[in-house]
This record gives sequence, C-alpha cells and structure tokens, in this order.
Amino acid sequence: MRARTGDERAVLGAFLDLHRAVVLRKVRDLTDADAARRLVPSATTLAGLVKHLTIVERNWFQALLDPAPGDRFPTSEEDAAASFTLSEGETLADLVTAYEAQCARSRELAARFPLDHVVGQPQLGEVSLRWILVHLIEETARHAGHADILRELTDGETGAV
Repeated sequence: MRARTGDERAVLGAFLDLHRAVVLRKVRDLTDADAARRLVPSATTLAGLVKHLTIVERNWFQALLDPAPGDRFPTSEEDAAASFTLSEGETLADLVTAYEAQCARSRELAARFPLDHVVGQPQLGEVSLRWILVHLIEETARHAGHADILRELTDGETGAV
C-alpha cells in the first residue's frame, strides 16, 4: 500500500484498492470450473464472490452517487443471494473484467465528491461518501478472506496477497 502517510482520502482509497487486488489475485489462473466450484455448504464460490463484489461496487457508488433512470438500490434477501449466483455462460475472465471496470467507475465517481458528501440510502437513511468507502473496505476485505479460504480449498494456494 502506497498511501501510508497520505491524507484521509488517499488512505481510504489505498486500503480499498489493496483488498480489491487481493480478491483478483485469489482468482488468478483458475479455470472457470474451479472458480465456480462449491466448496462450502453455502452457494459461495470464487467466481460468485467476484460477481457479488462487482454488484456491491455498482450499488454503493453508481446507484447512490450517479444513479441512472430506473436504478435502484437492492434491499431484499433475494437480491443478495442472486448477486452470488452465476448465470449460464458467465466466465471468470468476463467477471474479472466487469469487476475491474466497475472498480474504475467507482474510483471515478468517488473522486467527484468530498468525503462529507451525503446521499440517501434506502435502508440506512443517509450515508456519507466516507462511510461508503469504509463500508466497501470492510465488505471487500471480508470477501477477500473468503476468497483466501476458497482458493486454499481449491488448489492449496495460500498467502494473504
């Protein structure tokens, strides 16, 4: 991480980018079959984690900071479960490309606003961009840990990064 002594925005962005990169490293060089393999009782898979995090990025940044007509912030348990579910024909390469593009879009949107910028959120009322960044750090780090365990179960590959 490069922003050890930067301002608050630089530190928050660096931590989020660190965890985004860990998730991507955990799926590097996997086959589609390995990435989609269920190794735990839940429906969580490595590919599903990448898909879920893409949707999380879109929801928290795009849907709240720059919503298009018809965008909505999903709030149901069905929405949450579907975010991990792979569709027929989805490949790991496509999911990674979509995640990288959505992360770039999230960075671009976050850069437009001060950390104190407040938006409405259907479940929480109002949240600041600062809160969104901290939440995304937490969410991405938690799923990076899941990816670490799933990768070890897949092929024995270990390591935090």
